[in-house]
Amino acid sequence: MGGVLRAEQLWVETFTGLRMSGFAGLLKVVRERGGNGPGGGRPWCLPLADRVLLVAVYYRTNLTMRQLAPLFGISPATVCRVIQRLGPLLALAPAPRPVADVERLWIVDGTLIPVRDRTVGASSRNYRFSANVQVIIDADTRLVIASSRPAPGNKADAHVWRASGLPAHCEGTPVLADGAYLGCGLIVPHRKRARRPLLRAQEEDNAEHRRVRARVEHTFARMKNWKILRDCRQKGSGLHHAVQAVATMHNLAQAG
Repeated sequence: MGGVLRAEQLWVETFTGLRMSGFAGLLKVVRERGGNGPGGGRPWCLPLADRVLLVAVYYRTNLTMRQLAPLFGISPATVCRVIQRLGPLLALAPAPRPVADVERLWIVDGTLIPVRDRTVGASSRNYRFSANVQVIIDADTRLVIASSRPAPGNKADAHVWRASGLPAHCEGTPVLADGAYLGCGLIVPHRKRARRPLLRAQEEDNAEHRRVRARVEHTFARMKNWKILRDCRQKGSGLHHAVQAVATMHNLAQAG
């Protein structure tokens, strides 16, 4: 049975947001990480480009395996094998350390992602069973620098941040955050205290802080165009692999 979707310009740009040159770069990364090797069974019935597109379509649309299978002319079991094999290989590459003489500002925030796996998420303030994922972006380029492994959605941002391992990744780089990260050593807005209104300069600082920090919210909005981050049915490390893959494709699209 022949499939409808193939790694052609129309489908690549529609489902990944990448130009064909960017998609070729993504294929190169996956190939270098061993994505074109055997999966431990029969040879793959789709070329690598089609398999990477399949993973992108899954993350973009959040269709089920049965729905994706006829689009690529393969069985649901093969769809599952491809996603499990290639999903982790789309992980975000480690960000290079900032150059010593170049000033950088990073922004961190947490986002709640609805999940089905009860071992990953928890009932949270969005009235859904969610996981808390911390994401760091570069304030200038809006590229995703790093993301944490998912934590239960009922955990506070500051708690998840301290346990994520991300603070060590940010040593030497100033990081902007909202008031939920008070006491974490990050740049947070001035707080109002009882009977002590903020000074005008502090109000101006807070306004500038909000303006810059809004960039991470805009990044979340773009990332959540990938519907896997609106209702993740994956178990175990599936959500972490999905966030990393979406961040990788977001960065490639931003870089043009």
